[in-house]
Amino acid sequence: MDRSLIAVAGIAGAIGVALAAAGAHLPDGGRLAIAGSMAMAQAPALLALGFYWPSNGRLLGLSAWVIALGLLGFAGALIFHSLSGSAALSFIAPIGGTTMIIGWIGVTVAALVTKR
Repeated sequence: MDRSLIAVAGIAGAIGVALAAAGAHLPDGGRLAIAGSMAMAQAPALLALGFYWPSNGRLLGLSAWVIALGLLGFAGALIFHSLSGSAALSFIAPIGGTTMIIGWIGVTVAALVTKR
């Protein structure tokens, strides 16, 4: 069990709920709602990975942290753009999304190569 990853999952879930609510109630809150949805989608997965790792190897743990980092980049860029009105960090959103994809591919590889 990785307690720090479980804590990140809890934060992602809480932020996801808050962002979804803000996105629903604020004018032009679409980006906040998207960031909230992404956080809510990743939070339970990070929670499960936190409970499962490190009993299943380093690649799984690394992949989970890559997903968390990607979520931070993706959601963070959307939040920044929505709250500041500046698109200065918009380039980070696709990098964060790609990072999450890479993390999920890592989870897949870890499942296929880890010996029981």
